Amino acid sequence: MTGSDQGGTDQSTLAKEETRSQAAETETETEAAKADATDNSASARDEVDSTENSQRSIRDMLDEEGGASVFDNRDLVEPDTIIDEERIVGRDDQLESVVSFLKPTLQGNRPPNMLLYGPAGTGKSLIIGAVTEQIIDLCKSKGERFGVISINCQPINTLDQAVYELVQTVAKNVDAEVGVPETGVSTKRKYRRLYELINENYDSVIFIIDEIDLLVGRRANDEPAYSKLLYQLSRASNTNEIEGRVSVAALTNDPKFMENIDGRAESSFNPRDVYFPDYDANQLRQILKNRRDAFRLDALEDDVIPLVAAFAAQSHGDARKAIDLFRGAGDLADERGDEEVREEHVRESQEEIDKDRSLKLVEGLTTQKKISLYATAAVARHSRRSGSSVPSPVGFKVYQWVTDELDADQMTRETYVKYVKELSTYGLISTSRKSRGRGGGMYMEFTFTGDPTAIMERIVEDTRLETISGQDELLQSVVNAQLNEFHEK
Repeated sequence: MTGSDQGGTDQSTLAKEETRSQAAETETETEAAKADATDNSASARDEVDSTENSQRSIRDMLDEEGGASVFDNRDLVEPDTIIDEERIVGRDDQLESVVSFLKPTLQGNRPPNMLLYGPAGTGKSLIIGAVTEQIIDLCKSKGERFGVISINCQPINTLDQAVYELVQTVAKNVDAEVGVPETGVSTKRKYRRLYELINENYDSVIFIIDEIDLLVGRRANDEPAYSKLLYQLSRASNTNEIEGRVSVAALTNDPKFMENIDGRAESSFNPRDVYFPDYDANQLRQILKNRRDAFRLDALEDDVIPLVAAFAAQSHGDARKAIDLFRGAGDLADERGDEEVREEHVRESQEEIDKDRSLKLVEGLTTQKKISLYATAAVARHSRRSGSSVPSPVGFKVYQWVTDELDADQMTRETYVKYVKELSTYGLISTSRKSRGRGGGMYMEFTFTGDPTAIMERIVEDTRLETISGQDELLQSVVNAQLNEFHEK
């Protein structure tokens, strides 16, 4: 009995001790949890403090970069700014011609179609933009609805894309729905939507098609896409698809594109020509002086404008390049926190332009020209032979391999050579005629003036060509197999 009580007492004591132990453990855990919570809270406060410090640091940096700019009105040196007519230099004859051709619009008559041609940066877009802007205002004061529908063909590859771009432009101008999808409907449906928008919103329109010679389409053997576009737009009023008056102004660096135009399109378009020659150094200086107020009064060293004009004159009198360089020098001064644009800013900006110019030209090429250039550059890059010259027969064989890989249309060897030779006008390639000796015939040899690897890298940014960018080893073996076969003959 006593033993039984003894056992019960021991068990009770053990239970109490176990309870106290559990309570102690719970208390310890609670204290630990509180400590963890305190630590976490402190950590969170540290993170908040860190974030606040980070935010303050960003603000401080922005404040530091918000110092006085060398510019006072930067828009005056932006490429797309339409400037006041008093700032226009050296284009009196061209201005008078465009005004006289478009003046019938103000009398309720249809103006003639126009072809504005001449080298890049000679004022074609500037003049047509300045005149049409004035006509818009004058027509508005008379209750006439005059529309300017302008596109640039550099990034456009096909007729269908060009018509869709026109629809988008009109829709944006009049704040309307585009009304047709970019893909999945016919080009004819897009034309109908274009005409609908014009008929609903304008009494007369002018289509301004800049760099029209680049709109060649995907198939080199077809009628050029620009020919089809000119035919449709220039006759839309005569066929009553557009109820008002219609004229077309085509802008190009290469007037020879008219040689490839279809006979019907040439007859329908039948433009009045306006030629824009290069600017000379004096005119370039005056153009820059007329935009001098883009900068603060004391922000230009005296030798900046003459130096910019001299660089631009070396680039064949291109006013756009002069203005780009003028702006670039100012941007460089701002980036460095300099209060004045100096000669060193101009020279450094010019070096950057020289590096990038040829690569920018690549972006505007048609797909077939990109493939031709890519294949030619691949030979120069991957050749194991000394020198980087590319025999045209080898370049064409590699071109055929690339088109097969892309499942793209394949041009003839003559067309391939023609495309690559055209690139010499951009300064990307130099060409020379070579002989293979008695009975061996003649061929063209291409030499790159810049880095062929950089050109290839820029080309594969085109979504159609990026699929071949990962086949370097295979491409290298194709190049050298073709070179060996060519030189062993």
